[in-house]
Amino acid sequence: MLMQQKKMPFNTERTEVKAWEKISIVRNASRPSAMHLIDNLFDDFMELHGDRLYRDDNALIGGIAFFNDVPVTVIAQERGRNLKEQQMRNYAMVHPEGYRKVKRLALQAERFMRPVICIVDTPGAYPGIGAEERGQAEAIAQCLLMFSSLKTPVVSIIMGQGGSGGALALGTADKVFMFENATYSVISPEGFASICWKDASKAQEASEIMRITAEDLIELGIIDEIIPEVSGGLHCDPEYSYEILRERIVWALDVLLQMTPESLVAVRKHKLRHII
Repeated sequence: MLMQQKKMPFNTERTEVKAWEKISIVRNASRPSAMHLIDNLFDDFMELHGDRLYRDDNALIGGIAFFNDVPVTVIAQERGRNLKEQQMRNYAMVHPEGYRKVKRLALQAERFMRPVICIVDTPGAYPGIGAEERGQAEAIAQCLLMFSSLKTPVVSIIMGQGGSGGALALGTADKVFMFENATYSVISPEGFASICWKDASKAQEASEIMRITAEDLIELGIIDEIIPEVSGGLHCDPEYSYEILRERIVWALDVLLQMTPESLVAVRKHKLRHII
């Protein structure tokens, strides 16, 4: 497929960015949230609510939209764009009912043969007592099981922080794209340092050995492609990165929609079994 010529970002110079610098960039309050990406990438997004069991989870946005005139289901972790929104969204820390909403919407997409596009941006699933009592671990496990055998294309985008099982629940996909400064790890550097060295202040040192950056993860075979950002981060010129991401999703869906549901699942399971 021929690629359109992209506009040049305001700063094309590239320098090596260390893991801790990427963490600072991805935690920047000005970094666009999932809702900003949805507004720029999709048309006619209609949000659907609730898990049909307990309640609606504001940390998890899901609904139907059009992507290049193709109907898709969009599922995203939303952290909010200001303090009031962040509190309402629980800082993108999803409860079990949020993950059950994920399962409901993904199975609905399979029924109507709509591709599923997931957006990952969470420090991790909500660890509160109530969430554990309502089956947090089981809800995440059900998402992993369901996505591994879903008979419709699944594309996952790691946009910001990809923390632990809370992120992995939306990361089981045919194609995984990751923004250049995003992170994806089983635990935060602060948590790693606290467990290994009993000293959270060593988080910067921990980040450099955890292999949580996009470059590390593509080398390990966990993600498929890196979406570049301009110098300074996504918030400096989001349209530049969004244009590249759009082209890569178009390419991915062109390939995946030509596959039969059976071959789609077989290839996805083979990929998952061979991740390092």
